Amino acid sequence: MTIYQNGTISSEVSDFLLNCFVRSPSWKFWLSLPLSLLFLLAMGANSVLLITIWLEVSLHEPMYYLLSILSLLDIVVCLTVIPKVLAIFWFDLKSISFYACFLQMYIMNWFFAMESCTFMVMAYDRYVAICHPLRYPSIITDQFVAKASIFILARNSIVTMPIPILSSQLHYCGTNVIDNCICANMFVSRLSCNDVTISRIYQFAVGWTLLGSDLILIFLSYTLILRAVLRLKAEGAVAKALSTCGSHFILIFFFSTILLVFVLTHVVKKKVSPDVPVLLNVLHHIIFSALNPVVYGVRTQEIKQGIQRLLKKVC
Repeated sequence: MTIYQNGTISSEVSDFLLNCFVRSPSWKFWLSLPLSLLFLLAMGANSVLLITIWLEVSLHEPMYYLLSILSLLDIVVCLTVIPKVLAIFWFDLKSISFYACFLQMYIMNWFFAMESCTFMVMAYDRYVAICHPLRYPSIITDQFVAKASIFILARNSIVTMPIPILSSQLHYCGTNVIDNCICANMFVSRLSCNDVTISRIYQFAVGWTLLGSDLILIFLSYTLILRAVLRLKAEGAVAKALSTCGSHFILIFFFSTILLVFVLTHVVKKKVSPDVPVLLNVLHHIIFSALNPVVYGVRTQEIKQGIQRLLKKVC
């Protein structure tokens, strides 16, 4: 029980209700099947990719280790978000406990930042491979991958931890209905009776600092790669060099585009339906996870051959 300065008394909430697509309820019906299929694709394809890299000795190289990290992150993100969304769509199970909500918030922010950081490390890997091929075996080693993994884990877990902590320390004395399918910080903090300025400033600063620095380094890496590639004079060298980082570039472009569209919909939220940011929020956690293994599996010959050999062993 909390007593406020104006004399009102209100009980703090013990759980939240995820009430998404209020203005477009039919979206739940139309999204349930494709979302289920994308979830199965993401889980299945990423699992196959992880098993292939683990079992195939020829894939025990730094580039594929980094790819396996990305697949593992995709699996965790999908399991954190999509089952609850489908439970809302299918069974109207909107309730989520107070602590489960903030745990989901932490995992989403943490793993999203780790994905961005992993892309940055993968861009550096491609930069060294193309711009300094002779030094690649001595720079990009298993030890480098281990150190990069520790950096990815530590930087993002520490920096994103205050986001759910700050939000969980607020007093939620009014409604407990979140206008979203997931516990996104901006939507949850709206329900608080306190001033949320510090929480929002911190998330804004962390988001733009982490993602902004990663995207700048990725852009710098590909600028240097493009400059080096254009200097190649051997026949077919340009196409071969670009093909080695084509899959990576496609995924980074898609990752950045969805993020940009999501930010823009919040900026012009008065001109679009409030359900649009919610839809983009959900899709961002599933489409990219489903695309990642498919793009790499189709475009990377070594992975394709490894999957084929694995299937032959199973069959």
